Amino acid sequence: MSDDSTRAADLLKEHRDSIDRLDAVLVYTLAERFKHTQAVGKLKATHTLPASDPAREARQIERLERLSNEANLDPKFAKKFLNFIISEVIQHHKKHQE
Repeated sequence: MSDDSTRAADLLKEHRDSIDRLDAVLVYTLAERFKHTQAVGKLKATHTLPASDPAREARQIERLERLSNEANLDPKFAKKFLNFIISEVIQHHKKHQE
């Protein structure tokens, strides 16, 4: 293996190791987020509140778009990601109300 190939392989491993660590952070962060949304769902069910809050969801999407622009992340991707999460949360909230 040439020096360039060895260096490229080392850099590739470093990037992949970072990706693996970040994937773990994402999973644990999502798990923590869903713990809180589950608690919100139970609270809403207990107090007969609606499962979704369109005004809050709109504010959250605007906030995420702003954050994604600041972080140089494609805002369209960020919006799709948050919409996916919101739809999952609403489904969880509806289950609590059943």
